[in-house]
Amino acid sequence: MFHTLAVPVIAAPMAGGPSTPELVAEVSEAGGFGFLAAGYITVEQLAEKITRTSELTSKPFGVNLFVPGTRPTADISSYVQRVASYAEKVGAVPGDPRWDDDNYAAKLELVLALRVPVVSFTFGLPDIDDVHRLKAAGSTIVVTVTTPSEARQAQQIGADVVCVQGSDAGGHRGTFVDDGISPGGGDLYGTLAAIRLVRGAVGLPVIATGGLLTGADVAAVLAAGAVAAQLGTAFLGCPEAGTNAAQREALAEGARRTALTRAFSGRPARGLVNRFLIEQGPHAPAAYPNVHHLTRPVRATGEVEVMSLWAGTTYPLATAEPAGELVQRIGAELTETINSLAERFPRG
Repeated sequence: MFHTLAVPVIAAPMAGGPSTPELVAEVSEAGGFGFLAAGYITVEQLAEKITRTSELTSKPFGVNLFVPGTRPTADISSYVQRVASYAEKVGAVPGDPRWDDDNYAAKLELVLALRVPVVSFTFGLPDIDDVHRLKAAGSTIVVTVTTPSEARQAQQIGADVVCVQGSDAGGHRGTFVDDGISPGGGDLYGTLAAIRLVRGAVGLPVIATGGLLTGADVAAVLAAGAVAAQLGTAFLGCPEAGTNAAQREALAEGARRTALTRAFSGRPARGLVNRFLIEQGPHAPAAYPNVHHLTRPVRATGEVEVMSLWAGTTYPLATAEPAGELVQRIGAELTETINSLAERFPRG
């Protein structure tokens, strides 16, 4: 499917609001491919988004599901106290630090019933029986991976494609196991290195993601062996995206650095550095989604210094333009890059 895209650009699934039916439809209509994010919404809301997207475009699109992990064993009581103190300062009440599975089973049944063309998974592997059921319903299976080992596991359960996430990517790391947010606590491969290593480990088609914004970026990952490039941060400034206004402003300013942190969700994610990240990050336990639920009311205040401002490392280079125009521009840049290289290095 991804080999035949007019523009080999995929709009990443961005949970929490940015991925809207309008964004997905515009990207697909422009020759790319869009994903809806199923994370953090109800089954009913997901059904509405799928229906709305189908009304806006006849082109195929995908849905991304969060694979539920095991209940964390870390003691988070001290972090609960830290967040409670912080919440009081911003006039919020901390949330219930509970574990849940994000209604995974019900959402899986929904995409099965609606025969969604592409179903992708993040944070782990779907059950092999569910993979067989999805394939029987006509769905292509994509699994997000960050290492060659994860790619091998994805291949073993029957994934059709792996989405290789480099360390430059904004938002949550797709790693199966939260074993660290620094090189000493787990492998953090850059996007090009990750593509090369994964392609050496498995024979599956590869989608590349992480720090990609331009046609030249897309050309680079295609040259490294990817079939398409998945972009997230690039689409945050689009009018069709459901990006929070405060985050839009922070992204447009381009003044903050990015960092990986567990501060907001209990799972490593890359975002713009703000006061909450600096002060709470070193203390945050590996406890997803408990920490996500705990900090949610604080983040919902809309105060930029306590929000999770997810973004990739190259975000200052992103532009704010309609999604369809962005896809077309990237396509034109890609063609220009390829032609330029052909002129510089002619065959024969």
